[in-house]
Amino acid sequence: MLFIYAVKRILWGIPFLLAVSLIAFALIQAPPGDFLTTVEMRLAYQGITLDAATIADMRAQYGLDQSFLIQYWKWISGVLQGDFGYSFFWREPVWSLIAERMALSVTLALATLLVTWAVALPIGIFSAVRKYSLGDYLVTFVGFVGLSVPNFLLALGLMYIAVVYLGSDVSGLFSAAYQNAPWSWGKFVDLLAHLWIPVLILGTSSTASLIRIMRANLLDELYRPYVTTARAKGLSEFRLLMKYPVRLALNPFVSTIGWAFPQLISGSIITSVVLSLPTSGPLLLDALLAQDMYLAGAFILLLCALSVIGMIVSDILLAIIDPRIRYLK
Repeated sequence: MLFIYAVKRILWGIPFLLAVSLIAFALIQAPPGDFLTTVEMRLAYQGITLDAATIADMRAQYGLDQSFLIQYWKWISGVLQGDFGYSFFWREPVWSLIAERMALSVTLALATLLVTWAVALPIGIFSAVRKYSLGDYLVTFVGFVGLSVPNFLLALGLMYIAVVYLGSDVSGLFSAAYQNAPWSWGKFVDLLAHLWIPVLILGTSSTASLIRIMRANLLDELYRPYVTTARAKGLSEFRLLMKYPVRLALNPFVSTIGWAFPQLISGSIITSVVLSLPTSGPLLLDALLAQDMYLAGAFILLLCALSVIGMIVSDILLAIIDPRIRYLK
């Protein structure tokens, strides 16, 4: 049954997450030094020097004098209990720092993914059915432009147009009145009003890529013998197209969910910085630069969790749309 298959996929994801958490924690500590090394360097630029005893006391206070495995075990055992640790740099619990930012990042990624699918699917079908037509060439040209223009450059261009020609500020996800206000219906509407710019920017390259994927997949299916047989039996073109070739061409299209969702979150750091978005990207960058291992580790672990969720959703959807997949094995 599909339920049993989904449960198996979820159970397989648990050891994968544990292994990835260990690798992520090791990568964060791989660069020379640690958080206190970064602090020493920043203080040195200001002409302040810490003596060895003070550094040793701080290292013991932060637990940096312990071995790698002990530090990892303290962190991951806390994570399993819902405690992501304490941020060295911001001096706050990690969860209080990342909760709202991750929620906004997931909201932005979901909105971008839905818009991307809604645009790429029909355009990809049109481009395949009308191949080598004027519309196909136009879609191909726009797709190549979307793939080649960097997101941050597109963000700067849209910001310039909005400020100079529309007289509005499109940076951030909230207006000044709602920036620090508690959540309400007004703040939600304000979020939707600001969400379209980052969705447009982040979804441009993804949409262009998925259009090419859908076009190539559908072209592979349109000239198969089963399509010729169905057409000879008198099936209408629209019904024939949607019942067989499109359904099978969706397989690689659906499989992109596994990497597209976390990629939208982790790959939007530069765009988030340019647009001043209060998402997880800029904070993750700051945590890595400061070698704040608990904060950076929490972000990376959550991104890995999103990857696992994306793969599980992708596998379940593939099992639903394609009866050839034997998900009971």
